[in-house]
Amino acid sequence: MMRALTNRLVILIPYVWLLFFFLLPFLIVLRISLSDLEYGAPPYTPQFSFSDGWSVIWEKLSALDFENFSFLASDSLYINSYLSSLQIALVSTFLTLLLGFPLAYGMARAPDGVRPILLMLVILPFWTSFLIRVYAWIGILKQEGLLNQLLLWLGVIDAPLEILSTNKAVYIGIVYSYLPFMVLPIYSTLEKLDESLVEAARDLGCTRIGAFWKVTARLAVPGIMAGCLLVFIPAVGEFVIPDLLGGSGTLMIGKTLWTEFFNNSDWTVASAIAIILLIVLVVPIVWFQNAQAKATEAGG
Repeated sequence: MMRALTNRLVILIPYVWLLFFFLLPFLIVLRISLSDLEYGAPPYTPQFSFSDGWSVIWEKLSALDFENFSFLASDSLYINSYLSSLQIALVSTFLTLLLGFPLAYGMARAPDGVRPILLMLVILPFWTSFLIRVYAWIGILKQEGLLNQLLLWLGVIDAPLEILSTNKAVYIGIVYSYLPFMVLPIYSTLEKLDESLVEAARDLGCTRIGAFWKVTARLAVPGIMAGCLLVFIPAVGEFVIPDLLGGSGTLMIGKTLWTEFFNNSDWTVASAIAIILLIVLVVPIVWFQNAQAKATEAGG
């Protein structure tokens, strides 16, 4: 009896967490997104209230016009913000994978005594404030910064490069900031890889590169997928990096969302932006979970 109660509590705790820290905030934001703009405090007029009773709420829900969502769909600024954010997040995720996979592979193949040191070096940046690390890149990337001074001293360039306040700086900031989120899942997968599988592939006639692609790379797919999601999802809604390292031409939905909330005080449109962003991010999460479930069933 006690064991059954303990098992139910273990299952109940995550659901209670999701209820209070995801579902309730989501419903509050959804309610604001369906409200009308009002120049006051609060700066919106709700079209329905949870205290009205469910019968009244259902009647009012049937009459909702979804005006804020229609406005987002008709304004090119918000559409371009979403598309630009997806593009920057996808490119950044790809670049992070190109850098993260070799690092994770090297860590997994390192001697046992060296792996904890390498793992600590990957996690080490998290000991410093995220904001401070992004600010540090301003000193590195600006025209008179460390990078341009080094390249000028080496004779690689004749004039300082324009990197700061461009999309290139945003890519650099995102790749640097989220690289550990790509390395750690891939490393966790590769560390458990049975080397005898690679040796068997070599014995059966595979070249070293062929064995890598047919065995190592395929078995690392779960770690790669997890790393890509861990980078892509926060990168889509990133605000600090494009605000500090990007220029006025850098268009991302995080900056647009902040502008609507704090500059324009348009909570209704900002909430609608957040709801659509959440839906866009939930799609890859659900896809990943389904893929993992199918892979588990196939393996089981």
